[in-house]
Amino acid sequence: MPFTSNQDFKSAPRLLTRAEGHYYWSEDGRRLYDSFSGLWTSGLGHRHPKIVEAIKAQLDELDYAMAFQAGHPKAFELAERLAALAPDGFTHVFFCNSGSEAADTALKIALAYHQARGESERGRFVGRARGYHGVNFGGMSVGGIAANRAAFSASLLSGVDHLPHTLNQSENAFSKGLPKWGRHLADDLERICAQQGAESIAAVIIEPVPGSTGVLPPPEGYLQRIREICSAYGILLIFDEVINAFGRLGAAFASERFAVVPDIITTAKGLTNGVIPMGAAIVTEQIHDAIVNGPPHAVELFHGYTYSGHPVAAAAALATLTAYKEESAFEEARSLEPVFEEAIHALKGRRHVIDIRNAGLMGAVELAPSPVGPGARGLAAHKSCFWEEDIVIRSGGDILQFSPFLNSKPDDIYATFEKVGRVLDRME
Repeated sequence: MPFTSNQDFKSAPRLLTRAEGHYYWSEDGRRLYDSFSGLWTSGLGHRHPKIVEAIKAQLDELDYAMAFQAGHPKAFELAERLAALAPDGFTHVFFCNSGSEAADTALKIALAYHQARGESERGRFVGRARGYHGVNFGGMSVGGIAANRAAFSASLLSGVDHLPHTLNQSENAFSKGLPKWGRHLADDLERICAQQGAESIAAVIIEPVPGSTGVLPPPEGYLQRIREICSAYGILLIFDEVINAFGRLGAAFASERFAVVPDIITTAKGLTNGVIPMGAAIVTEQIHDAIVNGPPHAVELFHGYTYSGHPVAAAAALATLTAYKEESAFEEARSLEPVFEEAIHALKGRRHVIDIRNAGLMGAVELAPSPVGPGARGLAAHKSCFWEEDIVIRSGGDILQFSPFLNSKPDDIYATFEKVGRVLDRME
């Protein structure tokens, strides 16, 4: 099982058999509140009727169409709508099947762009410590979560540098929203440019708000400074918005919320409300036109997947985008942010809590490690929530993570953290 203690899980499996709205049902028939909206995926709730209907209709019409040298209309319609939702200047989309594939796609597009412009010496990448860009070799290489890299370090891409992460609990523990300390950490990109030669760097890839590592909101002005440095040196800026996009930060994209426009945006998860796997790399017209140039008969980008723009996934994504708009989901999510912030920070002072962080509808409660070992206390909290309080939370090591539905009920948010508080009070 992925990112799971398999031995522990199989000793007492936590099996989910069905879902509806904001709830799961367990194999033993209990109804559990989903405090993580899937896996950062299902912001509109589970089994949204408009998405289910669109999938059924698509299967009655076209189940699969190859994406190599042929296509189908819904992929192009989706690309147009997705580009229109992105910041001004974004015009084209490359579809894939996951956030991991979207990250590797973005890295390849960055290399192809520079090569097309006669700057093939730009082959280096800059990621960030504690960053997560999936588990393919490209994404792992630019990612900076140590445990994800450890077993594979000898085979990761060369030519990758990492910025420091922005979490400093002596300076910004229990921050509400964006911390005031840490903008200067972006200046380390200047050091990397001087050390490696800015002319050798193809792209910087970061999550505006890192999620899987435990929700690290960017310091005020940090993203703006990264953008300034990239622009000054001709380096592409890639925002990994696999978690951040589609209302998670109260807007279609984090780039809109923070008023910082990258050159490439990667996304997945909320693109189909988590119903069917799909990812995408969205690019500016400048990048597209530089690459899609040359003899009309020639393949311009030697990259792609069997399921790129899959018809059923495209139908699900189109229905999802429609539902976001018709239900004012992003605006509703933003209106819930004060409720979520108040509820999660109410855990300050509870047993073992050493930090709480939030941005938009993303939140983390960090626990002191148990004497048993790192991660043991977080896993115990997850299991106690599941078996004793009928809620599903995510634990990443000793960090409890929360990702409410975009249309959550305030009472459910408050109740979630009351239950988590009871679990913490019982823990040794």
